[in-house]
Amino acid sequence: MPVDQDALDAVALSRAEYDLLVEQLGREPNEVELGMFGSLWSEHCGYKNSKPLLRLFPTGGDHVLTKIGAENAGAIDIGNGLCAVMKVESHNHPSAIEPFQGAATGVGGIVRDIFAMGAYPVAILDSLRFGPPDDPQNRYLFHGVVGGVGSYGNCLGIPNVGGEVVFSSAYNGNPLVNAMCLGIAETARLQSARATGIGNVMLLVGADTGRDGIHGASGLASRTDPEARFEEMRPAVQVGNPFLEKLLMEACFELASEHGDWIVGLQDLGAAGLTSSVVECCAKGHSGAVLELANVPRREHGMTPYEVMLSESQERMLVIAKADHVGDVKALFQHWELHCEPIGTVTAGNEVVLMDGGVEVGRVPVEIATEPPQYRREGVRPAELAELNAFNLAGLPDLDPAQATATLLRMLALPNISSRRAVYRTYDHQVLNNTVVSPGGDAGVVRVMGAEKGIALATDCSGRLCYLDPYAGAAAAVAEAARNVVCTGAVPVAVTDCLNFGNPEKLDVYYQLEQCVRGIAEACSVFGTPVVSGNVSLYNESAGRSIYPTPVIGMMGILDDVSKHLVAGFGPAGSPVYLLGAGLEQPAESLAGSEYLEAIHGKVAGLPKVDLQAEHRLQQLVLRAHGEGLLASAHDCSDGGLAVTVAESAILGGRGFEGSAALHGRLDAALFGEAQGRIVVSLLPDAFRQGGGAARLEDLARELGVPVTRLGVTSEGDAFTLGPISTSVTALGEAFETAI
Repeated sequence: MPVDQDALDAVALSRAEYDLLVEQLGREPNEVELGMFGSLWSEHCGYKNSKPLLRLFPTGGDHVLTKIGAENAGAIDIGNGLCAVMKVESHNHPSAIEPFQGAATGVGGIVRDIFAMGAYPVAILDSLRFGPPDDPQNRYLFHGVVGGVGSYGNCLGIPNVGGEVVFSSAYNGNPLVNAMCLGIAETARLQSARATGIGNVMLLVGADTGRDGIHGASGLASRTDPEARFEEMRPAVQVGNPFLEKLLMEACFELASEHGDWIVGLQDLGAAGLTSSVVECCAKGHSGAVLELANVPRREHGMTPYEVMLSESQERMLVIAKADHVGDVKALFQHWELHCEPIGTVTAGNEVVLMDGGVEVGRVPVEIATEPPQYRREGVRPAELAELNAFNLAGLPDLDPAQATATLLRMLALPNISSRRAVYRTYDHQVLNNTVVSPGGDAGVVRVMGAEKGIALATDCSGRLCYLDPYAGAAAAVAEAARNVVCTGAVPVAVTDCLNFGNPEKLDVYYQLEQCVRGIAEACSVFGTPVVSGNVSLYNESAGRSIYPTPVIGMMGILDDVSKHLVAGFGPAGSPVYLLGAGLEQPAESLAGSEYLEAIHGKVAGLPKVDLQAEHRLQQLVLRAHGEGLLASAHDCSDGGLAVTVAESAILGGRGFEGSAALHGRLDAALFGEAQGRIVVSLLPDAFRQGGGAARLEDLARELGVPVTRLGVTSEGDAFTLGPISTSVTALGEAFETAI
């Protein structure tokens, strides 16, 4: 008898998808099989609406060691026999329902993706978005998420080295919680998530299996509006145990790094639990498996095969051990006081067969399960963009020079600009003693143990810009992430992305998704930064409204000598300060999508623009100038524009600033416009160098075709002047530190 609509709704399958499944199977699936197919064919696991678009990304390169989507994370060769492994993922809907546990288990999940590759996690970043903080519900979500991120990461002993926190009404009811992790591994000891070798044994390691997280992939992550389904979906939020994960992390790393010849595969149990881990490992290994579910350790009585296969209980790993080393693997995990139970064997077939006490309860063809239908739609540009893009920014009243100082202080106190110290001070960013540049600057930097190298990491995206022009906004996100990494002295080498969008079945949302993917692809091609891993989170909606299109970019850069890193704070007194890139005089159009436009005029409008070739030349200028020892600091000019950037460098460096550049044209655009492709640098005073540092910088700029403008000089005192702005660094700091 065909299933009813309620059963299909429970696993988020449409009637057409169910009919296709029946056709491919040649029969009706039973309850267990239906639940498994629902999860594997979900958007979260199957990428039904995004996979055709993701093929547009540049994914290869001389240093890329993995094929995108083939492993848990992307691996990049960093030399010295080492590789960096990185990925970013979302835990949005779980965090909307249970902010602490949703965020905590998001961190736990991304960390498992890294050590499943045989890498040791060395850094976490978090990219968070909420509704305005003056709303009590948004404050509750904010504090819960920040608490969950900090608690889990701190317990694991992994430093949180950077990220971003953004507030906008577009995220009311649907916060975004994206977590990124980086690990380091010996390249020769990288592990794969594959099940190969007939007779090899599947071992389930870690926590007992409970009923938490059932329908997490097909329910929470693949359907809309978490607020509307709060009570329904609350049981689908997983509960984390970071202390158990710490044991699991250390044990798995020991297994991979010291006894990798005992195993053929290692995989975490994340979305869809045993279902996805076993089926996907078999698909990658071109094998089948027989599972005995009675052997799965459980923490609740009376669990059905359906519940066992779909549970998303945390802190669990699947180890595919060579048959003659099962005892060795079990002994290793027992040493770490972790459960390690054989639950199945690898077979020569192409099916995963489920047994429960010797009785067959399901049979899932691997190829069908891992090839869900894919949808390629014709997107439609949102109708409101025509009016928003055509908004006459030049018709706005210009900033009164007499109000310039007060406006800068107001801008520094905005929730989206002010210091994030209240957030990152709750995270341990010095544990492991490898953090070189802590949170609060442009990018975090960690030392690679055993080498002189360092890794710079940043996450970036402006949802406002992506809303106004998805293509340009997404390209700008890549450019800004690369600029932030360059501002530490690192060369950008690879991207991981988390694509957060609304319901792709709505053609205007699909348009946003497609254009953002195209913008990312173009920018990554220009910068030579392939996309090596990532995640797609769709159906982010609340009260019928989609979030801003938010393609978060995680950028990785390499410093050959980490001791020569740059920081964002100004250098010594007497350091000349320059603006590199687009100059001082800016048209009103540079206010498009800016913090100033929304804060002062209450508008989100305009048409953002990005010149990727100019961006690339700018970044090359900074890297060459730094390579020649010219620079004391570098700070990306983005949110809040030039005045905010210079003020932040003064605050972070504890230096006064004497501006000397004349401002022409529109004052609001010059001070607070957010033209892309600009970096503010301070030079080492000429007294510290032989020869003229300023003259050499200008020579390099001419050679590369990058505009350069001298802004002024740093000072010992507390005074700060820039055009009509006159205040103190102390006053700037007080405004900057008090908003959150």
